[in-house]
Amino acid sequence: MSKGLLLTAAAGGGTLIMVIYIAVIIAFFYFMIIRPQRKEQKEKAELMANLAVGDSVLTTAGFYGVIIDMSEDTVIVEFGNNKNCRIPMQKAAIVQVEKPEDAEVE
Repeated sequence: MSKGLLLTAAAGGGTLIMVIYIAVIIAFFYFMIIRPQRKEQKEKAELMANLAVGDSVLTTAGFYGVIIDMSEDTVIVEFGNNKNCRIPMQKAAIVQVEKPEDAEVE
């Protein structure tokens, strides 16, 4: 073989390896960052869609309360035994939901 043909083959192999490395890096970012984030967003959207009056909730501030009223993007949560402690907050501030029928089973 001639020198020119060997140099062209070597350069083509280096390009192929670089393309494979880039594909591996993209796959790594997808499976380690993007996919779990999408799964978490989907679970959060499902949680917000299933909210109902009477559900016991945990807020991002760490308070437990019961939903007493809802609108499109806000909820009114009652905290503690004091019936006067009602705070309106965004639905996004809710981290965890426990349905009333879940509490009865335990």
